[in-house]
Amino acid sequence: MNAVSYDSVRPIAWREDALWLIDQRLLPARREEIVCRDVTEVAAAIRDMAVRGAPAIGITAAYGAVIAARQRYRENPARWRDEVEADLELLAGTRPTAVNLFWAIDRMRRAIRACEGDPCEALLAEARRIHEEDILANRRMGELGAALIEDPCAVLTHCNAGALATGGYGTALGVIRAGWAGGKIRQVYADETRPWLQGARLTAWELLEDGIPVTLVAEGAGAWLMKQGGVRWLIVGSDRIAANGDVANKIGTYAAALSARHHGVRVMVVAPTSTVDLATPSGDAIPIETRSAAELLGLGGVTVAADGAEAWNPVFDVTPAALVDAIVTEKGVVLKPDAAKLARLMAS
Repeated sequence: MNAVSYDSVRPIAWREDALWLIDQRLLPARREEIVCRDVTEVAAAIRDMAVRGAPAIGITAAYGAVIAARQRYRENPARWRDEVEADLELLAGTRPTAVNLFWAIDRMRRAIRACEGDPCEALLAEARRIHEEDILANRRMGELGAALIEDPCAVLTHCNAGALATGGYGTALGVIRAGWAGGKIRQVYADETRPWLQGARLTAWELLEDGIPVTLVAEGAGAWLMKQGGVRWLIVGSDRIAANGDVANKIGTYAAALSARHHGVRVMVVAPTSTVDLATPSGDAIPIETRSAAELLGLGGVTVAADGAEAWNPVFDVTPAALVDAIVTEKGVVLKPDAAKLARLMAS
């Protein structure tokens, strides 16, 4: 079966002059959509995790800029550019770690400066371009990443870097989709990914939607799984890649990469070039979002921790470039990444 067949999930859509988002907090129990017609609704969807994943956040913010500009132009055609800036700042303040958010907002700012008259049509075209380019980039990364897998093997992925985290097809799961279709991958393992359980709820759901079997493991079982043999690649996405190749991704990625290095499992990071932040010299300079303790102390709205326990809840960590075997982007593959190699890639 062709890799194109494994592509049925689309989390973001523009229709009926509004932004429609699959509410990822409800999956897999229910598939429902949120309809956003106001920029505050878009910001809330990003902040409250209805939509998540670095590329998906960027695309959502781009459509949010369209909604904001439309409203501001209706209210004040003479000053809408000045007034929409507050809306862009509202969107930018929702999540601090994923650089794609700021990349998309800056791209929409440039489009706003070029607008004459009613901006809606031009800005919607730009947001759609960002969306479509992301899907095309994911397909290209799927091909490039799958080509690195030499012999049929099992792979492990962490969190969700699939269609739900992007415009469609996915980054890490794009490689897994292409690798499965090409016979390069014989078994997919996904860890549960506490505290939001993106692996158990989202990765498993979307792979099964496309007919790709998946085996769940508890997060703490990853190292023991690697020790058994069979797993040859840890394949993950990223929310920001620093200039030296350090990678920020969902909390737990660092531990998985350390285990992978110890057990001879290679680490592949799959992300579009919009995730590469050459202005951030190393992982030490990446802002790491810390979310509410309640997310860690409970599950599904039910408190599971002992009464009185406190919690520390960073939602990302940084994996040093030295633990990464390959960074796969739509522009090409960087093996054993460092600052010079990433600079050459981004300049190409």
